[in-house]
Amino acid sequence: MPQKISIHWFRRDLRLQDNSALYHALNSGLLIMPIFIYDTDILSLLSHKNDLRVTFIHREVEKLNISLKALGSSLHQYSGRPEEIFKSLVAHLEIDKVYANTDYEPYGIDRDVRVSKLLASAGVEFRTFKDHIIFEKYEIVRPDNRPYTVFTPYSKRWIEKFLKQMPQSFSSETLLKNFKPCPYAPGIALEKIGFQKMDFTFPSSVPDEKLIRNYQQYRDFPSMDRTSHLGLHLRFGTVSIRQITRLAYQLNATWLNELIWREFFMQILFHFPYVQVSAFKTQYNRIEWLNDENSFYQWCEGKTGYPLVDAGMRELNQTGFMHNRVRMVTASFLTKHLLVDWRWGEAYFAEKLLDFELSSNNGNWQWAAGTGCDAAPYFRIFNPQAQTDRFDRQLAYIRRWIPESESNNYPNPLINHSFARTRCLAAYKKALNN
Repeated sequence: MPQKISIHWFRRDLRLQDNSALYHALNSGLLIMPIFIYDTDILSLLSHKNDLRVTFIHREVEKLNISLKALGSSLHQYSGRPEEIFKSLVAHLEIDKVYANTDYEPYGIDRDVRVSKLLASAGVEFRTFKDHIIFEKYEIVRPDNRPYTVFTPYSKRWIEKFLKQMPQSFSSETLLKNFKPCPYAPGIALEKIGFQKMDFTFPSSVPDEKLIRNYQQYRDFPSMDRTSHLGLHLRFGTVSIRQITRLAYQLNATWLNELIWREFFMQILFHFPYVQVSAFKTQYNRIEWLNDENSFYQWCEGKTGYPLVDAGMRELNQTGFMHNRVRMVTASFLTKHLLVDWRWGEAYFAEKLLDFELSSNNGNWQWAAGTGCDAAPYFRIFNPQAQTDRFDRQLAYIRRWIPESESNNYPNPLINHSFARTRCLAAYKKALNN
């Protein structure tokens, strides 16, 4: 009779250490078969076959497989729709339970409902656990049990609860002997799933404690590059959010606040999934965006004639990263100077950012456009020149990304700031007064 096993499904938790679902799986008493699925429902939506994020995932999955090989096991890898993969697995294996860490994005929630129903029909339990956030779903709510929609009271409640129940680690790394022994199976080549393997140096997953201690002093100056670059690793779970938040609490309250913003936007998307396609403040859907394609393409290519905006866009296009201060300036410029729908910019960032996180990208774009739950007021319009004078006075960042910025080869401004500001205020007022 075939040996009964359980499965751990690696997703946004690509690590063996301090992994919540993996800990519960390895502690369950059955041998654990680890799997990873290259989800074709997700991959089919990516427009470029040289997407660096897919290279990053593939690289981390290979690392996991090598680590499991050292334990006499292997990471079973599949490509396809998750329901079809599990349909095949339950037909050929004696599976007791499937373990995974919870996904809070709309697609992930729907996918897990489908997988859970399929598994239940085969008598297999699907168990999910909180792992890539500190507080989930209804753990941080208002006294009337409604979700917070303003950051400051949410963050105060978050800190209060964090101090009462400091997150403890799940020592999955101490239970690795409980993986199912099996021959080492080489992984799936990226070319087999239609993607190119890119040569790229990704940021380290090891937090720089000195940088974190001084974070608030330098974080707004893009030429200094004094941000942690951990967003990519948090997105795919190659580091533990519990480890990172404890470190942030010990070292720097400002940096911790950024992690709380991440969870705030996650709970907004969870409780108000319509924000994925609509303004949180639905009256802002009445804004008459100009959506001039030529202006949008010049913004995308970093050719607006505003050096700080253009430097940010060129950094993004070349590296998959953009400094957070510059993200705010570029987003404000697109929505308020050019009156281009924030969803256009959100989609472009989603395509380019290595650290793309649906909830944060959506929340920050709606913040910049003034349409979000806790947004910059619509009449707050960043002046790119004033931002340059304040945060890149020596033009070090601009010169790095736009060497022609002080030459005749650099384009004239796409639009006059004063004119754009007046036009923006009129457009927003018209929408809100209708």
